[in-house]
Amino acid sequence: MIETGIPKLDGYLHGGVPEGRSLVYYTYPGVAGDVFGMQTICHATSNGRLGVYVASSTDPQMIRDQFSEFGWATENYDGRFIVVDAFSWLIGADSQERYVVSDPEDINSLTQCIKKVMEEMSEPGIIVFESLSTIMDLCGESETLDALEEWSQYAMLYDHALVYNFTAWPYSEETLLHVKENVCNSVISVGGITGDVVFGQYFGVLKVDWADLARKSTLFKVLKPGGIRAYIPKILVTGPFDAGKSTFVHALSNRAVSVDRLGTTIALDHGHVDRKGFAADIFGTPGQERFDPIVKLLSGEAMGIFLLLDSTNTADFERGKRMLEITKSFGLPVVIVANKQDLAEALTPEEIRRELDMPADVRIMPAVAATGEGVFEAFETLVERVMEVD
Repeated sequence: MIETGIPKLDGYLHGGVPEGRSLVYYTYPGVAGDVFGMQTICHATSNGRLGVYVASSTDPQMIRDQFSEFGWATENYDGRFIVVDAFSWLIGADSQERYVVSDPEDINSLTQCIKKVMEEMSEPGIIVFESLSTIMDLCGESETLDALEEWSQYAMLYDHALVYNFTAWPYSEETLLHVKENVCNSVISVGGITGDVVFGQYFGVLKVDWADLARKSTLFKVLKPGGIRAYIPKILVTGPFDAGKSTFVHALSNRAVSVDRLGTTIALDHGHVDRKGFAADIFGTPGQERFDPIVKLLSGEAMGIFLLLDSTNTADFERGKRMLEITKSFGLPVVIVANKQDLAEALTPEEIRRELDMPADVRIMPAVAATGEGVFEAFETLVERVMEVD
C-alpha cells in the first residue's frame, strides 16, 4: 500500500492505494484540490518511495517552489522525486528535466513519455498528475479518457500507483461521469460547503474497489507550511469559574488570545491547534453564571466540547453539568478534563464520574493544564470522537 499522507483518508482507504491501482482527486471548482496530489507524492517520497510528478500547467522550477512553500523541499528526497515536463514546450522554453514531453498537445507524445518513465523506474512507485484537466483541455476529452485506460494497464505491469488531480470544469456530462465512475479504482470527492462564497472544504470517498466504502466526509483546511489538515472549525471549552479553562486553551494552542479583566476571563479565550495532521479552532467560555448567555451563544455550531473541572472542587461539579446543558452539548462528542491532578486532594477520573453520575461512554481524562500534562491526550481523544461522527 502507498499511503496518501492525507489525515483520515488513508484510514478510509484501509491503508492507502495498493500498488498497481489508481486514484483520482475529483475536485469541484473553487476548492484547493491540487494540494492533495502534492501532499501524496511528497509523503510517498519522504517515506522511501519513487515519485513522479507530471507537470502539465506549471513550470517545473515553479512547481518545486510551490512544494517548498508547504515545507516539502523536493531536493531532500535523494533523487526519488522526478518531474515529467509536459509544460515547457507550450511556452517555447528549454527544459532541464530528464523527461520532457515533446508535444503536450499530442496525447500520444505524452503517453510515450509516461510509458518510458514507468519502464525506467527501478521499483514500484507513485505517479501523480498535476492536472488531468489541463491534459484534457490540450489533448481532448475522449483522447485523454482513452489514454487513461492505457496508462492504467501499463502501470499494473510495473506495480506503479497512479494519482490524478482533476478539476470538474464544465466538461460534457459523459466525461464527468466517466471520470467519476470508470477511470480509476478509487475516487475522492473534494468539494466546498457554499453559500454566496465557499466557507468550508471537505473530502470524502466516492469509490474504492479494494475495500469496503467508508461513506464519511472530513472537513479540511490548507496550511502553509503543512498542507492538508483535517479541520474542526469549532471546539468549545467550558466549565465552572477557576477550573483552568484559559490555561487549558493556552497549553493546547499554537497561538491563543484571552479577553480578561484583572486576570479573569470576561468574554472568551480563542486558540488555534495544529497537531498530528489535525487543525482546530478552540473557544473557551467564561465560567460565572452571569455570562451564561455568552456561553449559549458561543456554543452554536460547536462540533465537540471539553468540560473543564477542578478535580479538587466538588462543589462546582453540578455547575459543570449545568454548563453542559446550557451548551446543548448532549449528542455532541464530549470529553471531561479532570484538571489539577497534581494536587493532593484531587479526585480521580472514576471518582469524578461517580460524583457526576456520568455514563461510561463519556471519557473523563486526567490533566494538569498548568504544565500541559494530559492536554494533548485529551485533544486527540476528542478529535477522534468528532471524526467518528458521519
